[in-house]
Parts: sequence; structure tokens; C-alpha cells
Amino acid sequence: MRGAAPAPERSFLVGLIGAGIGPSLTPALHEREAGALGRRLVYRTIDIDVLNLPPEAVGELVRSAPRYGFDGLNITHPCKQLVLPHLDGLAPDAAALGAVNTVVFEGGAAVGHNTDWSGFLGALDAGLPGARRDRVVLLGAGGAGAAVAHALFTAGTGGLAVFDPDAGRARDLVRGLRERFPDRACAAVGPGDLAWALARADGLVNATPVGMADHPGLPLEAGLLDPSVWVADLVYRPLRTALVAEAERIGCRVLPGGRMAVLQAVEAFELITRLAPDPERMSAHFAELTAG
Repeated sequence: MRGAAPAPERSFLVGLIGAGIGPSLTPALHEREAGALGRRLVYRTIDIDVLNLPPEAVGELVRSAPRYGFDGLNITHPCKQLVLPHLDGLAPDAAALGAVNTVVFEGGAAVGHNTDWSGFLGALDAGLPGARRDRVVLLGAGGAGAAVAHALFTAGTGGLAVFDPDAGRARDLVRGLRERFPDRACAAVGPGDLAWALARADGLVNATPVGMADHPGLPLEAGLLDPSVWVADLVYRPLRTALVAEAERIGCRVLPGGRMAVLQAVEAFELITRLAPDPERMSAHFAELTAG
């Protein structure tokens, strides 16, 4: 009598919720890495622009996802903070930041995580080795900005100037940072303060969507850039944003968004699948996807 057939390896269904996410490389990164590990993973984009939904619809989308078999979700602009009230639990990093970029469905509960901050810090260490980071200007106080601020202060940055077109959001981020890092200098700045802040800064980070394929342009006036200030951009589609191109033109050290995109994806993949991805293989795949 023949023995029973071995149980098939489980497959995964994952999604990305955000606006203007058609060009995202995250689906391809996750699907190919799962394939390299001998597993099947299907990754779907859930673009609220395409669906004509407001950002606040993220709650309904997250609540519905387990019913359709999703194992987890990635969350991106502009939903990383709006999703918080709709989750059953938060990992310590996500709770501290007040922003979520990964949701894992565990035993009927939706648990939020944040892999952006560690992804950014790893990218900064690898991409700008030796760069001073004592004083940094941060553009954008949303979920991505919160992750960058947390990463910088965790890594020893002493002073942070935060600008956001929504001044109230910048003040809210600064208030939270002062509570968690009372020994660091942190201030919200207006557009008229950017020249002053950059003249005293070691680095500049763009954590706004400006520069994305659907949001082209520069997040600040080109004349404010200085060769002595390194420039990091979280946007990776396109990889060479207008900000990166202008910063390179005048001689700044630059950190495009690709490294962070890969590193946060590595951690998110492991959280959702419980499989151990190969960061070097995922980096090589990212390079293939962005070549040319």
C-alpha cells in the first residue's frame, strides 16, 4: 500500500495598499524571492487611486483582506498612519513610531510592524559610510518621515529639523520625538527656515512623495542644496529622482532610495512568510529590475 502523498508547501497571498503604486517593484521582489525559496507567493497591488477610494479606506481594506486569504499586507503613502486605529496590535517599533508599513495576520488578529526605520538605517550605514549625521534636515513628517527620524536618533543624530507642508503634522512628529528622545534637539521648521537649517546641517533626507513617478519635481528649491550636505531620497521609482540628480550635479554625496526599498522588503518578507530571505539575492534582483 502506498504511503500518503506529502502535504504541499503552503503558498502566500500578499498585498500592497497605497496611492499611485503601479510602478512599485515590491511585488516582483517578494514573488521572485519566494520562488527562489521553492514557494509560491502571489503579490497584489491595491491602489486606492485606481479604486477611487480615499486614504481613510485603508481600514476597510485591511479588515477585508483576511477574508480573501491574504497572509499579510504592506502599507505605503498615504496610509501608514491612518491604518493604526484599524489594527488589533502593534509591534514595539510600530507603536513607538506611530506608523506601520507591514501588517501580518496572525490567529485572526492584524498586527502592525514597521520595517522602514531599520531599512533606512541599514541603507544609510552601507550607502554613506563615514558620513557625519549629527544635524539633519528631514523633509516630510508622515509615516516615512517618522521612521527616518526614529532611525537617525537611534543612530546618534543630535539635532533634527523637520519640515512638512502640513505644519501641524511636523509639530506632532516633533512632539512625539521629544518624548522618546528627550536628550536630542528637534524642531519643526517652516519654508522660510530651510536655508538656515541646511546651512548648519550634515545631511538632508527627503521622506515626501515628491520625486515619485506620479509626483515629479523637487521637494525644495534647488538653490538651497550645498555640496557639503549629503542627500538621501526615499523615493526609488525613479531611482534617480530630480533631487538625486541635482544633488549629484553640484557634488553632494547621495543615497538613492533603492537600498532602503530592498532592506525594508527583506524584513517585511520574513515577517509575513516566516521564511528567511537572502538579502544579497533580493538586492541583485532589484538591480536587474531597475537596470537601464
